[in-house]
Order: sequence, then C-alpha cells, then structure tokens
Amino acid sequence: MADMKRIAVFGTESTGKTSLTERLAEHFGEPWSREFAREFWDAHAGRISAADLDAIGRGQMANEETAAAQATRVVFCDTDLLTCTLWNDALFPGACPPWVREAAERRSRGFALYLLCDADVPFVPDPQRCFPEDIAREAARVRWRDALVSRGLPFVEIRGEWAERERTAIAAVERLLG
Repeated sequence: MADMKRIAVFGTESTGKTSLTERLAEHFGEPWSREFAREFWDAHAGRISAADLDAIGRGQMANEETAAAQATRVVFCDTDLLTCTLWNDALFPGACPPWVREAAERRSRGFALYLLCDADVPFVPDPQRCFPEDIAREAARVRWRDALVSRGLPFVEIRGEWAERERTAIAAVERLLG
C-alpha cells in the first residue's frame, strides 16, 4: 500500500524496543517485524561471527518486508538495517558487508519515523547484551542518536518510565497517521 508508513523502534540494547514495538502493534492493530539478529542468535546457540553479517542483514530485511506486506496503515519494526550496521561496526569493525551499509542508507529513507529509545531505564541482563555499564550505554545511546541526526532522519525521543514511553510513542504515531 503506497501510503503505508514504516516506523522503526530504534536504540541500543536493553531499552525496551521489543516490548514497545509489540505494544504499538497491538494498540494500532497493525503488524510488527521482529529483530532478526535475536532469532539468529537463538538458532545458532549464541554464536555469531563476521561471516554471519550477510545472513543477518538479509533476515532483517525479510522480517520487515513480511510484516509490511500485512500492514494497512503502518508497520512497526523492532530495529532496522541501520541498527545492523551500528552493531556490525561495534562488534566486527570493518566487516559490515558493503551491500548492508548501502541498503541501510537507502532503506532508512523509507521510514516515516524512528522512535529512539533512550537508555534511561534499568539494564536487564541477557546473554545477547554486551554493554551493561552506564558509560558504555551512554556512548551507545549517543552513537544511535547521531546515526539519525547525521542522516536527517525523522525521530522522536522516547524517555522515562515504561508507561510514559508508551504514551509518547503512541502520541507520535497518532500525529504521523493524522
């Protein structure tokens, strides 16, 4: 559908992206796409190498497209390909496949809105998570925000306790949808 909007729930780890994405999809009665890297991690017993970055990029795009095909007004994406590039650069410097970077740049322009989740909530330990220290979380928050600002992408910052985050996100989506 031509006027269907894509919204990425964006930010560093342990900021409530998946929960918020699910809640938004439920609230608006629209589909959402899962973060493929989490699925890949689970399917490969927690082992990811630079050789897997191509498959992870393709899986992220496939998840987004599958959900978008079911949407009428909006699709919510639990992260996006731009997130893949940020993690690729952080965990496997120099290994991000060029096509992933190019596709991330192109696809990011197709998102009507990014909901940037701040790292102002407690860190929840998870075997997939890398940076529990406050200073590392702040550095990651800045890196994710800079990725949006430097590209001139539309975003709303999502902060505060969980109910406030949800209210802010719902209001932003309602404004977008008119």
